[in-house]
Amino acid sequence: MQNPTPRIPQQPAPNHRAEYDGGLTDELAAVVTSARRRALRDGDRQIDTAHLLHSLIESDPAVRAAFDGGPQLARVLGYLVQRSIGYGLRWQGAVEDSGTVPLVTDAGAEGWSPSAEGWSPSAASAMADAVRRAQAYGRERAGGLDLLAALAADRESRAVKVLARAGVDPALLADRIVEAPGQA
Repeated sequence: MQNPTPRIPQQPAPNHRAEYDGGLTDELAAVVTSARRRALRDGDRQIDTAHLLHSLIESDPAVRAAFDGGPQLARVLGYLVQRSIGYGLRWQGAVEDSGTVPLVTDAGAEGWSPSAEGWSPSAASAMADAVRRAQAYGRERAGGLDLLAALAADRESRAVKVLARAGVDPALLADRIVEAPGQA
């Protein structure tokens, strides 16, 4: 007799805290965990920048506030939800590598060193850039706005493609992030 419940591919549970201990706020670590679950649920082999953007928007009020109002945010979420249920922008099964941000193979910033497995090159670079950004502003740990700024900086990433489809100008978004309290 066959099991009527479809099997979802399982990956061994990595030690997430060891992967980036000290480099991310607890809130951003939760975003990464959520993005990892989203990638698994969507059947994607790797966490990409769109998974990170989706999890950031869902969980971080400061990230939501960086957008130009509710309608803009609703359009971005609409594209992300369409993608997660199999409509709209389709990237399932393809590795994201925009080529505009170099892949980080060594911990380019103190406290962040993603394993090559489980991360798209663009997502790994964005995480390392977020940590470097936080350190440049004198903070020990990267937060949601640091990651949002890093995602917006890679013009060829999936996250930026979602933003563009929703009518968000990544440069204006980055400007609002810099002007956010506690970011400069």
